[in-house]
Amino acid sequence: VIVSSESMFSQISLLDEMCMGKFTVEHLTTLQTVTKALRDEQFRFNVERGVLERLFAVLVRLYDEFRGLDEGRSVSLRLQLTAECFRAHRNACVQCSHNQCLLRDQGCIQVSLGILGTLLKITTGDPDNLFDAIRCGIQFLGNIAVGNHLCKADIWGHAFPHMFLDLLELCDEKATAYACMVLHTCLDEDKTEQLWTEPQHLKVALKIMELCRTEPDIDWPFLIATQHFFRSSELTKRIYAEMNDQERLTLLELILAQLGEGKEEDCLIPPRTAQILASYFQNSCKSVLSLSSASSANDQKALAVVRLLDILCEMTSKTNFRTLQDHPDLLQSTVELLKEVHLLGKASKNVFSAAQDFSLTEPGGAASHPAVSFKAHLIRLIGNLCHGHMANKDQIRELDGIALILDCCSIDSNNPFISQWAVFAIRNILEHNLENQKLVQGLKRQGVADDSMLREMGFRVEQRDGSLLLRPLKKEEWHGDN
Repeated sequence: VIVSSESMFSQISLLDEMCMGKFTVEHLTTLQTVTKALRDEQFRFNVERGVLERLFAVLVRLYDEFRGLDEGRSVSLRLQLTAECFRAHRNACVQCSHNQCLLRDQGCIQVSLGILGTLLKITTGDPDNLFDAIRCGIQFLGNIAVGNHLCKADIWGHAFPHMFLDLLELCDEKATAYACMVLHTCLDEDKTEQLWTEPQHLKVALKIMELCRTEPDIDWPFLIATQHFFRSSELTKRIYAEMNDQERLTLLELILAQLGEGKEEDCLIPPRTAQILASYFQNSCKSVLSLSSASSANDQKALAVVRLLDILCEMTSKTNFRTLQDHPDLLQSTVELLKEVHLLGKASKNVFSAAQDFSLTEPGGAASHPAVSFKAHLIRLIGNLCHGHMANKDQIRELDGIALILDCCSIDSNNPFISQWAVFAIRNILEHNLENQKLVQGLKRQGVADDSMLREMGFRVEQRDGSLLLRPLKKEEWHGDN
């Protein structure tokens, strides 16, 4: 866009006129011309200070008009002018810190927020024009904040928490997305910590988490949660405490997805959060037993326990969260829950019972039940907690957990890969622990700890006088060795 000096002088004159006389459609054309001109990088970077000053003066005039506007008067043209004026300001700020600072120094952020607050109260006129103006105003705030700490601080100081809450509550997907974008741009470590200090502040965080659930097509809430919220253990704790069980599932799904992305060293979730989630698992884990009833397949509290277990399995497989091995009573709680689930499955036919019908793993079959694989994941967690941890290896023996795991080794269509996880767990439990090895050697053969299972662990079984003797495999006896 090439704008001649003569043409721009004419536009400046019309901008001056807008600050004094009655608004006309010609003024809208003037603003559109300036908006288009500011799209050009060369023009934007070299625009005269006077142009931006006059643009801001128009914005102030519009603000005064809205504040003194009677409910019955037409607002259509004013809304269109406001939208276009915001577009011009938005374009002026694109990758241009000079213009950002100039507009900030004039007070443009405060005026823009004031206009937005006024627009939110308008109940007459064309809603399309109204939301267009609101969207453009929010976009301007986003553009003036990008890369500019002073502007971010001003927006936060004048908009947090009430204006952010009002904008996030809008029934307009684009406006909501833009508001989330502004929030994401403004957030840093200090501001994130502010979110849990007061109830009104926490409402902003809870609204973002609600949007993660209700507006899955908007990316910004997910980015805010994963890049900012999850960095704060205290905020995560406060959010979780305020949520209902259905909302907690969304939070846990996001945490689980975050654990599965990228390299381990890039994980933003602090170890303290792992401890908090482990405590939640311990406190509510027995609720999963309700899933044995077909009518409780959608029990949200039980489903949260299932997801907490998945998260703990992922966390304990990573060195970042190795402190979970020392979490008080986590191993004991897991073993006790495995015992109850295993006994419940034996007492009657339910989702915790061992099954051999692998046709049910087809889509829509029993494998869609939330408790499928729960036993296998309990065993996986036990194996992770015992990996290289002598105290836990000893504790699992004292809790009679070794025989329990061996009793779960049978192939089970309700728990795909349970045999493999049992192999993994037993290997970790026996490694460098002579007492545990002796215990397995003395177990009476009951048809569950068969030779093929133990061979996968690097051992072979000899039966002598009704007992099992555990012997290491010779190199040539390993499966797959030539």
